[in-house]
Amino acid sequence: MGILDSQSRHPTPATLPKYGYLIESGEAVVGVILVISSVAQSDGAMALRSNLSSWYVLPSFRGYAPLLLSRLLKNPDVTYVNVSPAPHTLPILAAQGFVPLSSGKFIVPVNPFARSGNAKVQLIKPDDREIPGLDQFERDLLLAHAQYGCISVSCQTPDGVYPFVFRPRLIKRRIPSAQLIYCRDIADLVRLFGPVGRSLWRRGRFMVWVDSDRPIEGLRGLHVTGVNPKYYKGPARPRVGDLAYTEAAMFGI
Repeated sequence: MGILDSQSRHPTPATLPKYGYLIESGEAVVGVILVISSVAQSDGAMALRSNLSSWYVLPSFRGYAPLLLSRLLKNPDVTYVNVSPAPHTLPILAAQGFVPLSSGKFIVPVNPFARSGNAKVQLIKPDDREIPGLDQFERDLLLAHAQYGCISVSCQTPDGVYPFVFRPRLIKRRIPSAQLIYCRDIADLVRLFGPVGRSLWRRGRFMVWVDSDRPIEGLRGLHVTGVNPKYYKGPARPRVGDLAYTEAAMFGI
């Protein structure tokens, strides 16, 4: 599935732009800001979220770049995130009120011999119709991310069903790994890392990385700072373990 195809299929909330905004001079496009807008779950409630995925203004029109961004940020009910900011845009983001969301990542090796206990992990395929134990929001999320090329799994345990989404990645361009894109709570990943990790290992993914400011208690790994920083602005701070419907999930950026 191509980038434009993924974006066109994505169910954008009716009150938010489908693709973003642009600046015209005469009949020419001289600047553009592209977004991916979606509905997220925050503390059990639904919240609007917009991911700034691309942003460019021709050099001779750079003075209008802050105006383009401020036009996008007009809605106070939306939480805006930037998961791949270019270094030269950071001063503009700060001036517009963005604050750090995470400044590093925590890398955890998978143990293929970890016990699964009574947990059973189901790989979700894009054409699956039955995913027991999840509400409609999470069923749709797992299916959509499977279509984006992510590894969507449902972990069934005696006390309930827990959804996880991972994006296949390479660490240092050679070590097959998986980036955590979605879970309900990071505590779920800690508690179920054994069976979920075994499932990833079987699919050739030997490490998991989680965007985080610090080591994650309960997991043994390496914390790296100053890598892949992320920023946000808005009323609902995204939690660790929720990059659903962002360019990291949809396009692997």
